[in-house]
Amino acid sequence: TVEAAIPFSTLRFDPNQDEQSWGFQFSRRIRRKNEDTYWAPLARHELLHKMSRAGTITGFRGLRAGRNLSVKPYLSASRASGSLEESGAGDSGFDGGFDVKWGVTPRLTLDGTLRTDFSQVEVDQERVNLTRFSLFFPEKRDFFLENAGTFTLGDVTERNVRMGSSLREFTLFHSRRIGLDSDGLPIPILGGGRLTGQAGKWGIGLMDMQTESGGTRPAENFAVARLRRNLGDIGDVGAVFINRQATGGAEAFNRSYGADLNLRLLRNLSVNAYAAGTSDDGQGEDWAGRASVSWRDALWDASAFVKQVGSDFAPGLGFVRRAGVRHGYATVGGHPTPDLPRVQEVNPYGEISYVTDLNGLLLTREGSAGLDVAFLDGGSLSLAWANRFERLEGDFAVRAGAVVPAGDYRFDEWSARYGSSSGRPFSASASLTAGGFFNGDRTTLELSALWRVNEHLALDLFGQTNRVDLPEASFDADVYGGRVSYAVSTRLFLSTFVQYNAAAEELVSNVRLNFIHAPLSDLFLVYTERRDIAASRVQDRLLSLKVTRLFGF
Repeated sequence: TVEAAIPFSTLRFDPNQDEQSWGFQFSRRIRRKNEDTYWAPLARHELLHKMSRAGTITGFRGLRAGRNLSVKPYLSASRASGSLEESGAGDSGFDGGFDVKWGVTPRLTLDGTLRTDFSQVEVDQERVNLTRFSLFFPEKRDFFLENAGTFTLGDVTERNVRMGSSLREFTLFHSRRIGLDSDGLPIPILGGGRLTGQAGKWGIGLMDMQTESGGTRPAENFAVARLRRNLGDIGDVGAVFINRQATGGAEAFNRSYGADLNLRLLRNLSVNAYAAGTSDDGQGEDWAGRASVSWRDALWDASAFVKQVGSDFAPGLGFVRRAGVRHGYATVGGHPTPDLPRVQEVNPYGEISYVTDLNGLLLTREGSAGLDVAFLDGGSLSLAWANRFERLEGDFAVRAGAVVPAGDYRFDEWSARYGSSSGRPFSASASLTAGGFFNGDRTTLELSALWRVNEHLALDLFGQTNRVDLPEASFDADVYGGRVSYAVSTRLFLSTFVQYNAAAEELVSNVRLNFIHAPLSDLFLVYTERRDIAASRVQDRLLSLKVTRLFGF
């Protein structure tokens, strides 16, 4: 018997309607307490929502399994203009390609793509970087997001435990390095394939992607092989091999390889470790490793790790925020549930982070103490104080005209954040950070709000303002933005995303229209513009139309 869920709220009841006249596709049998059984007809245009209020359909007979194969071709047209287009960085014209998905087994899926296109993906959110290191931008493309955890190896985190680091600090595989340059501009992807899933106790992840050449940039091949062995209730162990290599006669290459172990012991203890190496035709070979342990029980939570990243450790398909360092971290805290009005849990804690170079010279030290409060209504409050030491081995140009000289710096920082429950129609958060900034001061204020007006309309606003005062210069670095999402129906969606980076004097607009013209088949109309406010010119403007159609076999 095959069962399918249909929500109670979409049904029209007619006790005089029998099963045979509607057929098993468009009816539902309902039994109420102390009443007879009724068959409720369901119109063809009505869709499934609120599965918690669903019923079941039974009676399917003589069904045959399909090949579990789907093909989704696409056609697209685009028109680009602006200063980047005039310099040869843009692209216009017609294109086409397709994606293929095949369920090799019930737990193993093969995905293929030819002339992969991501024109419908929303632009990245602008951010202000006041650090000496690169920022991590998350993946947004559907093809790489699907089963992305299969390929993960890096600074993993444990839920409800402060771990001092995350994949935003170190990950051996970051799919944004495929098909995007360092500025986030697209690089044409010729195609590729991915096999992910389970085979017995083994988790399997295989990927191969090929990009096209352009200008002085050679075509490249990206290959990833990931295996993970399930050890039952105690965890897993795995290994990965990654190869990035220029094709078409070029010899440049970068290879990464590693192994990891993740254990869950004594119900409350987690142990995570990895070791990784890289080999690069330009930088040579180097390695990195990390071992961490964390504990969380009904009252206490604690964690610690040690990590080393070699100076020449450079994964061509990963992200490493800081190389050439040894990093130690430890934290301990409690999370009692006091008998206080509207308070669910309080979490006082202390932590210390200690970073040296490979010869043991102190580069960064941060000791902090804080208090997190979780409220019964879903809101949260965080208060923290930190004392920091930073050693600059060279001048740090925060921005043009604002340079922090090389030297040793000690300063304090305070922060407070409150966020209301995200489960309510209207939610908001506010955070304030103030204190020292090397040889000056910094104040950062962040605000965000989300209002789900109704089932059709949602408004999302955010803003960050930074005030930096240094002996040589003072400046503001602000980012503001907002998103409006409107669902005309369950098949037609419109979203507008506008953001302004005051530091770069840049305005970015992204408007997307999505019409689902058939199941899992879309029509996208996307307009993106990046405008240089200071120069009063459009850097790039792109209008694209994309149509997909799913065929199942």
